Amino acid sequence: MGIPRGRRRLAMAVAALLATVAVAVIVHRVLAPAEVSTVARAEYPPAAQPAAGVVGRLPVAPLIVDGRLRVYAAHRQVYADRPVDGRHRTTPYWSYRRWPAALTGVVASGSTVVSRWSDGQLVALDAPTGRVLWKADGPEPAESEAVVRRTGAVTVWDPRGLHLTDLPDGRTVVVVSGDAEARGVEVSGGQRLWRVDLPGSCRSDVGTTAAGELIGLDRCAGPATVEFRDAATGAVRERWRPPGGSGELVVTPLGCRTGRSDCPALRTGGPGDAAGRGWLVGAGQPVAAPGLDPAGATVVGDQAVVVLDGVAVGRSARTGAELWRSAGLGAARVLAAQPGRVHLLTEANDLVTLDPVTGRRLSRFSLNVGRDGTGWVPGAVGVGGGYLAVERLRRPVDPAADDRRYYLTAEAVILAAT
Repeated sequence: MGIPRGRRRLAMAVAALLATVAVAVIVHRVLAPAEVSTVARAEYPPAAQPAAGVVGRLPVAPLIVDGRLRVYAAHRQVYADRPVDGRHRTTPYWSYRRWPAALTGVVASGSTVVSRWSDGQLVALDAPTGRVLWKADGPEPAESEAVVRRTGAVTVWDPRGLHLTDLPDGRTVVVVSGDAEARGVEVSGGQRLWRVDLPGSCRSDVGTTAAGELIGLDRCAGPATVEFRDAATGAVRERWRPPGGSGELVVTPLGCRTGRSDCPALRTGGPGDAAGRGWLVGAGQPVAAPGLDPAGATVVGDQAVVVLDGVAVGRSARTGAELWRSAGLGAARVLAAQPGRVHLLTEANDLVTLDPVTGRRLSRFSLNVGRDGTGWVPGAVGVGGGYLAVERLRRPVDPAADDRRYYLTAEAVILAAT
């Protein structure tokens, strides 16, 4: 005996409804905004003290945090591994993932890791545990011309629109900006200190000073002007142009603690001007620093360091007076600097580390690991805690090439203790 037509239709309708509900549940689980926090299950590792030399090679760029962890950026994830001097990347110590937002920047202050996401949200993580410390809303990031390649170096070593700076009262502020808005957030608890409107893409961030200011370059009306904004209040303290400057202006931060954060100096010039002029920045207007005028010079503390004709020269940044010389380098250039160290790279890809105060050589070794060789060109560089990491690019460098052709190997980042 068959099923009556009415009941058959009702059963089909119920089945269709259940199928629709099941699909809706699956779609919601897959597409709904979500975050996954996997906290550490082991004790916080101690700070390592490796001998000077190559530590290992990695497929992604590490941000050295607290001298104990390496923090990495993926498209929708920030994660850490240990030990800090491990030869290869290891299983994540902790991980934090969001969806559908994308990770756009990571900075670290002490044991606090602050991540920025494409929807504007800031998420602070505790480095020892990976637990979320606080969340704060911020402006959506401005569109950037920087290419984010597979190492994630731009995200962890030079995040655009995300900077740290220390205030005179000891607080640390993370300054986050987009095209139309900037905000200052206290790192210790996520409290928003200020919010200001910005004029748009005609203004861009340069970095932050070591004196608690956000540096911007304003091209919106009239000649390009450098602005210094108080990171405690958001108010503009100074608007400045270098004397005798042209209508065009290129501003480069120098000696920054990491990325473009906590920078004690600037170099200004015009388009195509390889040298320009150096300036120390602090309270009030920038002060001329002749020691930073030469192209390739950097600053560590009060010392400017530059390589001239194969000789590293240390000078007073403020006066330009020569303090020391270190010869025997051959063709070399300043690669990076960090407190107590200035790193130079020779033509043969030897890494030479000098004491910026005395010029004394702290270490020299070949940046080679395994059978990779030294026939590569340096790309992005990150420093911190006495470590240096550098991308290795294939010769000749083709900026338009895909990642397989652009990088020397799959593990393109070499990590060294200096």
